[in-house]
Amino acid sequence: MKVTGEETPDEFREKARAIVLRQLAMVDRSRQQLLDAQTSRGIPEEIALEIVDRFEEVGLVNDEKFAELLVRSRMAERPMSRVGLSRELSRKGIDRDVAEAALDSVSVEDEMSAALSLARKKARATEGLDPVVRRRRMYGTLARRGFNPEQIMRAVTIVLDDDIEDTSL
Repeated sequence: MKVTGEETPDEFREKARAIVLRQLAMVDRSRQQLLDAQTSRGIPEEIALEIVDRFEEVGLVNDEKFAELLVRSRMAERPMSRVGLSRELSRKGIDRDVAEAALDSVSVEDEMSAALSLARKKARATEGLDPVVRRRRMYGTLARRGFNPEQIMRAVTIVLDDDIEDTSL
């Protein structure tokens, strides 16, 4: 490549392909994340679009699969609500309709299970603290993950009631 900074369209394409391949080698990315990675490195937008379109044509970029995988992995590894998942998908440039389709796999029971799991984890981490502080921290943690007030209250109540029962045995 030329060092002058005046690259030809073919040189930009070569550079863009390398950027996309490096990005995809690390972890799956959304179409928008790949576009952002290219344009932030000086690739003209029309070339970035051309390269991402080509990767999409051959099946290496697929926002639907990306969204489904992200939802499944987050629910398994880092419990959060549908609202929290929706925010994360939006930040990654996933279209609202694609996000909604991926979120359809999260049931009300899955969401409550995630809230309980997170509340239990926070309860263990705050054991021994003043009950008011402990409750406040649990509420805050669940709220940041997008759970609604009803889900939060229910999960915190269940977990703290379990703690009271465990200590009274």
